[in-house]
Amino acid sequence: MDAHLKAIVDQFATRGTVSEIRPLGEGLINDTLLVRTAEADAPDYALQRINTNVFPDVDMLMGNIHAVTTHIRKKLEERGTPDIDRRVLTFVPLREDAQKLYTTVDGDPWRLMVFIANAVTKQAVNPESSEAAGRAFGEFQAMLADIPVQLGETIKDFHNMEFRLQQLQEVIRQDPVGRVAKVQPIIDELLAHADEMTLAERLGREGKLPKRICHCDTKVNNMMFDHDDNVLCVIDLDTVMPNFIFSDYGDFLRTAANLTAEDDPDLSHVGFRMDIFRAFTRGYIASAKAFLTPTERELLPYAATLFPYMQAVRFLWDYISGDKYWKCRYEEHNLDRVRNQLALYRSACACKDEMAAFVAEC
Repeated sequence: MDAHLKAIVDQFATRGTVSEIRPLGEGLINDTLLVRTAEADAPDYALQRINTNVFPDVDMLMGNIHAVTTHIRKKLEERGTPDIDRRVLTFVPLREDAQKLYTTVDGDPWRLMVFIANAVTKQAVNPESSEAAGRAFGEFQAMLADIPVQLGETIKDFHNMEFRLQQLQEVIRQDPVGRVAKVQPIIDELLAHADEMTLAERLGREGKLPKRICHCDTKVNNMMFDHDDNVLCVIDLDTVMPNFIFSDYGDFLRTAANLTAEDDPDLSHVGFRMDIFRAFTRGYIASAKAFLTPTERELLPYAATLFPYMQAVRFLWDYISGDKYWKCRYEEHNLDRVRNQLALYRSACACKDEMAAFVAEC
């Protein structure tokens, strides 16, 4: 067992005797390890090193998470929900300071949470579990509609399409590693759609589109399921912050409704799944209808096209920058991601009329 990691775990108010520490999952941002305990009545834990290149304000980050998990836990208790510890994340405080949820070792911040046993994450979903996920993310937003604190913006302008395009245009001008010429046709195609894809920001300035508390990273694998495909809870709360509801709705469909993984280099595999769209939309509207405005409902198909477009822009920005943000397994990994998301954007755009008709029916 790594003595350095064991010493970090020992700073937290854990139960049981640590028996093993090993890598857990394949997160693109934070490093996560599973901490096993020897006693049957003691929980296991997940230890995470927070990536301060992405989340520089760790106090804000953990303050947001504490506010959100505390508020959700209170809501679940008021409802008499059973097995609450499996339906909301539990972060472990430090032994020496029960008010603090992270420690800093050699400049790196670390946090510890209770590992949810007998639960799984998924990389792909079927229509049945997509509908359940739609209900879960809609309910997540609904539960946080009356949170009594103002959350901070853990990643400034995270889903601001205008900012992402400005970011891309700046790195194109700089061309720090000489990659712009190779991807000029992709740049031209993305910029040709810039005006229509920045609609949300314009509506927000006009007061026609409110900001709500959103998860902002609603990938399929950011939910825990039980072994019967029921959603237990939403996880990976680092990006929970105020945003347009499109953040949660559109980003889920970006991953779940793609016929393949977001980095599949074979574009013949890419396509937008209307069966997943229908299922997720049905579940989402069922739980979010109490607060959705007519404008938000009408623009759900726009959100389904916005997020593959936004992700193509972001992956291209990182590729031109020299692959500094996302972990890459090979030299053109980010470029494969760009092409994949651009193909998904085209496929989703071809379905917009069909999507609009379905939303109207719901």
